[in-house]
Amino acid sequence: MEQPKQINNTSERLVDDLKSRLSTQSRISIAAASFSIYAFEAMKAELEKVEEVRFIFTSPTFVADKTKKEKREFYIPKLNRERNLYGTEFEIKLRNQLSQKAIAKECATWIRKKVKFKSNSSQEGMGGFFHLCDGEPSALPVFDMNVPSKQHVYLPFDDFSTTQLGCEKGNNVYTMVNVLPSPSAEAYLQIFNQQWENDEKFKDVTARVLEYIETVYQENAPEYIYFIALYNIFHEFLEDISEDVLPNERTGFKNSLIWNKLYNFQKDAALAIINKLEKYNGCILADSVGLGKTFTALAVIKYYENRNKSVLVLCPKKLNENWITFRSNYKNNPIAGDRLRYDILFHTDLSREHGSSNGLDLDHINRATTTSWSSTKAITSAMEETWMKRKMMMSSLRKERKTDIRN
Repeated sequence: MEQPKQINNTSERLVDDLKSRLSTQSRISIAAASFSIYAFEAMKAELEKVEEVRFIFTSPTFVADKTKKEKREFYIPKLNRERNLYGTEFEIKLRNQLSQKAIAKECATWIRKKVKFKSNSSQEGMGGFFHLCDGEPSALPVFDMNVPSKQHVYLPFDDFSTTQLGCEKGNNVYTMVNVLPSPSAEAYLQIFNQQWENDEKFKDVTARVLEYIETVYQENAPEYIYFIALYNIFHEFLEDISEDVLPNERTGFKNSLIWNKLYNFQKDAALAIINKLEKYNGCILADSVGLGKTFTALAVIKYYENRNKSVLVLCPKKLNENWITFRSNYKNNPIAGDRLRYDILFHTDLSREHGSSNGLDLDHINRATTTSWSSTKAITSAMEETWMKRKMMMSSLRKERKTDIRN
């Protein structure tokens, strides 16, 4: 009777044991979290001659996932499982050999001939294992203690990668893998077959896996790669956009004088500010000095005033005259026709609730229904002052160091 054994992937490697058992009659059933083309490359000669391979992703992979944004943390492991097709974090050395394109092409050809993939689309957990059957299971003889087992199961088997096979070093000092013959192997095959036939929980994703692998060796136009890069950087921001938080153009703010004096980048900034205010109830405009933050702010103020909102501007006292000009019927006011009506207070008034400031009675200000805009020139000036002090300090330290060297 064949006895179970353990493989530690140090003195004995899993990949060597598998190679010794695989034949033209072998049928493989794998349940694992991910699949790597480099694991295929490590066993290419043996895998190309097997009868068939069935692979189940033990967690949702390559399936549509409608998880709500507040549960977005689950997207990260899902994306990692899909990206592991091109190599795991421990297969960087293999990826650096720049042979990925050729390996992917050979792997895709093999998958079309021999492999089917399914994914566990439920949130139920599933352990990983590698089952090897030498021949058609139904044609195998009844278990006999005197006959070597035709079925073996390897577990735990977390992912189909060179690290799991023992070809590359992972985070662990050793990785113990148990090799169980029949009848234990038969029990695991029976469990696998039951799940494989469950079309409700396990979806066929072979076409999706092939599509991902084919992208590695396909020739793509530079423009396509550029757009794909932009999408992967900004797709979450695109999902945030909805009609509920986009500026309502029916307010007519785009017909205002201030809007038509803005450059395109200022218009984009104004729309983005409105979006953030509606979604997060706050926003910081951090453009450099001279890029027209005040005019951008005035466009945002005009939008909210057109919606009959009360706007309060908080600014340093030395900028009071500037803000008064933009809301007054003065000759030097380029947007006098917009008839802005915002109130103005100072940063020092933030901690006050009584008294008067700039002609306003602080006791009677309705703070609950007021949209506030704080001028950033004071912040910008403070940052510039801090930078100048740091620059002077570094210059002084350099001079002292030169003096020490001379001495």
